Amino acid sequence: MMMTTTKRARTTTKVQNLFFSLCRQRSFHILIIIAVFYVLLFTLEIPFVFNKTAAATRSERNALEQQQQLQPSQTTQLTRHRNNHNLILSGLVLNDAAFESEVYQSACRVGKRVWEELQLAKTPVQNGVVLKPENLTGLCPRSVWVTGSDFVGNGSLLVIPCGLTLGSHITVVGKPLRDGDGKKSQFVMELQGLKTVEGEEPPRILHFNPRLKGDWSGKPVIELNTCYRMQWGTSLRCDGWKSRADQDTVDGLVKCEKWIGGESGDDRQAVESKSEWWLKRLIGRTKKVTVDWPFPFNENKLFVLTLSAGLEGYHFNDDGRHVASFPYRTGFTLEDATGLTVKGNIDVHSIFAASLPSTHPSISPQQHLDFSTRWRAPPLPEFGVELFIGILSAGNHFAERMAVRKSWMQHSLIKSSEVVARFFVALHQKIEINSELKKEAEFFGDIVIVPYMDNYDLVVLKTVAICEYGVHTVAAGNIMKGDDDTFVRVDAVINEVRNVPDSMSSYIGNINYYHKPLRHGKWAVTYEEWPEEDYPPYANGPGYILSYDIAHYIVSEFEKHKLRLFKMEDVSMGMWVEQFNSTKPVHYSHSLKFCQFGCIEGYYTAHYQSPRQMMCLWDKLQRHTSPQCCNMR
Repeated sequence: MMMTTTKRARTTTKVQNLFFSLCRQRSFHILIIIAVFYVLLFTLEIPFVFNKTAAATRSERNALEQQQQLQPSQTTQLTRHRNNHNLILSGLVLNDAAFESEVYQSACRVGKRVWEELQLAKTPVQNGVVLKPENLTGLCPRSVWVTGSDFVGNGSLLVIPCGLTLGSHITVVGKPLRDGDGKKSQFVMELQGLKTVEGEEPPRILHFNPRLKGDWSGKPVIELNTCYRMQWGTSLRCDGWKSRADQDTVDGLVKCEKWIGGESGDDRQAVESKSEWWLKRLIGRTKKVTVDWPFPFNENKLFVLTLSAGLEGYHFNDDGRHVASFPYRTGFTLEDATGLTVKGNIDVHSIFAASLPSTHPSISPQQHLDFSTRWRAPPLPEFGVELFIGILSAGNHFAERMAVRKSWMQHSLIKSSEVVARFFVALHQKIEINSELKKEAEFFGDIVIVPYMDNYDLVVLKTVAICEYGVHTVAAGNIMKGDDDTFVRVDAVINEVRNVPDSMSSYIGNINYYHKPLRHGKWAVTYEEWPEEDYPPYANGPGYILSYDIAHYIVSEFEKHKLRLFKMEDVSMGMWVEQFNSTKPVHYSHSLKFCQFGCIEGYYTAHYQSPRQMMCLWDKLQRHTSPQCCNMR
């Protein structure tokens, strides 16, 4: 019995030892398999991670660096802004007690109230479709006639309700008058776009200026031009010489006809010398008979001037004779010409406009909006971006914003959210404008409303709001400020940014040095507003770029109520950058290609571009390898 028990114990021990041995071997095999699997996974993961890191965009690296620099409270604030990025209201806190200016305080108080009332109002947006106002209906007169006395009584303005169309013509019967001092005698006839943005001077679609006594040349001259937002285009001067044969024509007509100098004659009609006369008689050359017309306008002499709209441009005829032709310029159309003014040394007898369009064009500003999902802004990226572009706009600039959406905001960098662009708009005096603005903002998702009543002296608040959005909402490595009439070459601007080392603070644009404030005139600056004799170096407002740290400094100083505000926002920015420069060096980068006036070849930004010129520039940018300007206004 004892032996049997011992054998069983030994057998049990052997089985247990064998079991534990097998378990150890199996565990060892499992561990080996796990180790091999881990090594394979680790081997494959390393190049994957490195590939992802190599492909990471510069904007992501900047965003990570910026988030590491933020304090915990600031990180929380950034998260809150990102979660609310669909809101159309600016995150800039406007405290009406923060600044002593009564204008600022009043604008903030009223703006806050208007925004609250606007929030309570219902917006007719259904299933992503905005209900557009109906087109204006009603018959348009095919002709308009007015006497001289009625014309003067209406402020020397003839309203053309539906603009012009191909074949329209306007006849002015009048008489030039002698100026009081006798030194000058001239009048101006202009086609103006009266159906335009409130608060701005109407664009001069066509400027026709006969100067009977001449100007610097001392000879009679006719000058033709256009003007948009106070910026004149390149003028066409007709001074009595016929346009050359190799010059462009307008509908087959020369731009300028030849004439001799009015009442006093012209030295171009030189008297033939006796020697030349005898020489021609000996050779037998017959004298060529020429007809020299006098200057079309003379003092106290009645004229009948007809302006007609052709296929390629405008044509002027005086008493049935062609005088000058002026080609259409990009940025204006015939239907824009809804007013005619005639002013100066002239007695207008009557004006008759005929062959006018019979249908009403869309003259309501908000009808320029194209409510198509194609033009909606893409969502904000999860990480920061390399460049954020803030665009200053006014509430009633519907056409300007739509032109930007359809032109340079269609750039691939913006559509892919590598670059973000937003409009910054304050509240308008008119309730209906604010209502339409809110609908537009909710539909397109590219408008940030700064809740104060818009005022020229407070434009600087929009600039601060751009910095706040670029820092807190998109964490942009660089923040650019532009205007809604500025065309931006996004790729060129990005390249300018990348030319600056990452570690350097930068201020890029068309920089002015040693400029002095104007103390007299329309744009005068008082000593109370700016006591210094010189402005700091500052980049022109239509387009400049800041690095993230400068924008962060500006927002921080504003929130502490330490930021000095000046009505000229570009000068204010130069002042803030100069203050930042006292603590950390700033790289100032100057380039004339950030155009202040108009457009130059190879531009980075082009300013004072009308909506149609925006589309023209974008079209040329798509069709040509190098950037080209559209024809000057």
